[in-house]
Amino acid sequence: MAPVNSEYEARPAPDALIIRTLWPVLLAAVIGLFPFTVYSTFLVPISEAAGQELAVVGVLRGLGGVAALIVGVALAPLITRWSAPYTAAASLALLSATSLIGTAGTLPALVVFCVGIGAATAVLTPTLLKFATAVFARRGDAGRAATIVTATQSLAAVLAAPIIGAIGWWGGWHGALWVTAGAAALVALLFVRPGRRSGVLSTPPLRYAEAFLLLCRRPDLLALIGIAFLRTTAFMGCLAFLAAHYHDRFALDPSAFTLVWTLSGSSFFVGNFLAGRWARSSALRQRGLLCSGLLVAAAAVGIVFAAETLPLALTGTALMGFSHAIVAALVTTLIGDRGDELMASAYSINAAGMSLGVFAGAFIAGIGFSLGAGPGTAVSLLIPTLGALVLVPAAVRRRSTGSDDAGAPQSVG
Repeated sequence: MAPVNSEYEARPAPDALIIRTLWPVLLAAVIGLFPFTVYSTFLVPISEAAGQELAVVGVLRGLGGVAALIVGVALAPLITRWSAPYTAAASLALLSATSLIGTAGTLPALVVFCVGIGAATAVLTPTLLKFATAVFARRGDAGRAATIVTATQSLAAVLAAPIIGAIGWWGGWHGALWVTAGAAALVALLFVRPGRRSGVLSTPPLRYAEAFLLLCRRPDLLALIGIAFLRTTAFMGCLAFLAAHYHDRFALDPSAFTLVWTLSGSSFFVGNFLAGRWARSSALRQRGLLCSGLLVAAAAVGIVFAAETLPLALTGTALMGFSHAIVAALVTTLIGDRGDELMASAYSINAAGMSLGVFAGAFIAGIGFSLGAGPGTAVSLLIPTLGALVLVPAAVRRRSTGSDDAGAPQSVG
């Protein structure tokens, strides 16, 4: 990525500049979501091709989460040491290869597919965030670059299903995986094309154990990771039972519920994108955004499960997506701004924690739903949300560091 004109050196980089500079990173972030979207969208024909029960093939998706958790924690210190462009390319190559393996349609092939995609995305996501923040030297710009990557992922999550559906209309689920594999391979080449610098660190990389030790000595980063885990637990727990709640309370069929899902995803994208912009400011505003996001999230889950009218429930759903996105954007921004040499490790552990949060959320919400239906689910999900609120003071506590860099985007590519 070529250096950008010096006119941006004295002021924050505009979003348009960040997007133009990071377009290969944004493409990779989008492609990373495609394999499991294909798997979920075509779950029925995939299970028929494998000759397995639908429940068995559906459970295999969980192997991806387990692989992401294990790989994310195990490789967290190494991602800091590795060249970001080549690591991104290798992750995309693994994603491409396992997508092709998945087209075999047998049970062993699907196991390899789920584990391989989980491992690939566990490395790809923190690497892309590391890459994005390394391009911009100014602290506020680094955090904003990271939130643009995550906002792109949230937008892609909303748009991926109809795009994949259109591809599937042409070639079925096999065709969707072939297109995904080809796109991943092409994007991987963007990161290893001739003339790209590897982004060598100016300081010696941390040793494996040292990275974990230093991270344990950073209460602000640990608090941010804890907030992300608890927020994900609450949000994904709600999403796990949202369809059942709308069906039981408002008699919405699956086709109608897709509109609710789109509303939630769109609200999350808008909140993520705007909060990343709002977060480029003082620690006081960052604290306010975190607290308000969590408080609104707590109120929203109560509205969703207590509402007796559909418009009110939809309002709560939109508020829930928007508020959770604010918290997610603040976590991404603060890790990018404060992580320094631990940034890639923190992003990797954070991603692993969110993978764990997906399982924890479904488990906690399931207990609440079994004990008290909608109200029980709401109460069970309030617990992790309020727990995240307790961690906010530690997360935003100012460290004694030097003045923020005000440099223009740097070429790491």
